[in-house]
Amino acid sequence: MATGNSISAKMGTMTELWVERTGVRSYTGRSSRGAQVLVGNEDVDGVFTPGELMKIALAACSGMASDQPLRRRLGDDYGATIKVSGPPDREQERYPLLEERMELDLSGLSDAERARVITVVERAIDQVCTVGRTLKSGTKVTFEVKDVGRA
Repeated sequence: MATGNSISAKMGTMTELWVERTGVRSYTGRSSRGAQVLVGNEDVDGVFTPGELMKIALAACSGMASDQPLRRRLGDDYGATIKVSGPPDREQERYPLLEERMELDLSGLSDAERARVITVVERAIDQVCTVGRTLKSGTKVTFEVKDVGRA
């Protein structure tokens, strides 16, 4: 059975990701590339909840996966908004359904071209959106507590 370390080694150097506690139910997510995001409760302005970050990751992944085929058909400056929603099931503490909607201006295309763009976009997202593929198939999640106070 492969461990996380052997998988990482096979994939090359991966960006390190972590969160640091900054207050009560308040964290800053960080990457080794210098990015950061504020994470907290939904009643706090200026932060994302963990569930919102998951939804944002899904929408961004769909956008990035469809960028090349859309640029090819609509030009480099096409506009797109991808909205994602889905209420949590608080009894099970999970999101049973996430719904995405990509908003594009396809008015310059014929009906046949429009249908082809939609097909190509859906196929691209299904094939290369890692976040969507992971959510749809499920993934094993492990967790451990490490006592950093002991040498």
